[in-house]
Amino acid sequence: MGKILWAFIIGGGICVIGQIMMDVFRLTPAHTTAILVCVGAILGGLGLYDPLIKFAGAGASTPISSFGNSLFQGAMAEYERSGLIGVITGIFEITSAGISSAIIFAFIASLIFKPKG
Repeated sequence: MGKILWAFIIGGGICVIGQIMMDVFRLTPAHTTAILVCVGAILGGLGLYDPLIKFAGAGASTPISSFGNSLFQGAMAEYERSGLIGVITGIFEITSAGISSAIIFAFIASLIFKPKG
């Protein structure tokens, strides 16, 4: 039960931070998303995001900040194997399933729903 509670608190906290960024600082959703991805990458680079995932589980691995951590981890893993070109290829290798899924489901949603315009 404790793990579920911490996942809720940490995941909810990340979402609250994003909502505050939009409501108080009047940032657009795109700016908020970009900042959260960058913060996730920075925390991953400092070695702080993986312990957060171990502690909070899905509460830390589900929000968009985890995507930034994944980008960083993929880039560094490939950099160690392939050098500088690995930074670029590693980003795509580790996140390709998520990016592909987003594109496919967005396309399906565009076929089903009529956009407002």
